[in-house]
Amino acid sequence: MDLFGNSNDWAQKLDPILIKYKGRKHPLEYRSLYQLLVMVVLSAQDSDANINKIAPILFEVYPNIQSLAVSNLERLIPYISKVKNFETKANWLIEIAKTIKKNDSIPLTMDGLTALKGIGRKSANVIMREAKNPATGIIADLHVIRVTPRIGLISETQDGNKVEKQLMQVLPQEIWGEIGMAISFLGREICRPTPKCLECPINPICKYYKENF
Repeated sequence: MDLFGNSNDWAQKLDPILIKYKGRKHPLEYRSLYQLLVMVVLSAQDSDANINKIAPILFEVYPNIQSLAVSNLERLIPYISKVKNFETKANWLIEIAKTIKKNDSIPLTMDGLTALKGIGRKSANVIMREAKNPATGIIADLHVIRVTPRIGLISETQDGNKVEKQLMQVLPQEIWGEIGMAISFLGREICRPTPKCLECPINPICKYYKENF
């Protein structure tokens, strides 16, 4: 049970944002599954906008997994030096490339993706959603972590895995694939740190709205 009712109730209450955001491409401006994988790894604790900025030149030099697999830190780092934790991420990317070896071997299962360096459940959920693979979890990025307790969907925690677990208990599996990204877009555009509550399509069911308006 959640704060307002059962999972079917919540699916219905969240329907306006599913309709608004369903199928919208992730803000990372990737052109292939390979590019998405690399950009997701780089975006941890950094902004999508920053990753989008450095990506074109990076992918000119490293157009596929094979080119990344034969690189080294000295050659790769100059192209990602403006990214947070760039040295750690460079190590992860080279190790991932050496493990996968070629673009068409990128795994598209939760176990396969999370076995790779630098890919946690959030990143794996993003990759699987963008690849249109059946969801086995729910994207829980920093926007979802902020928004979901605010609206009263789950209890508050800063742990993304705990947020995902709570959401999976509260929401029916048939919406898992889209609801995380829908909530993320809501958090990016409307339910920001200072929320634009009057613009929100789900303010009638929102705990924060009910308490403040």
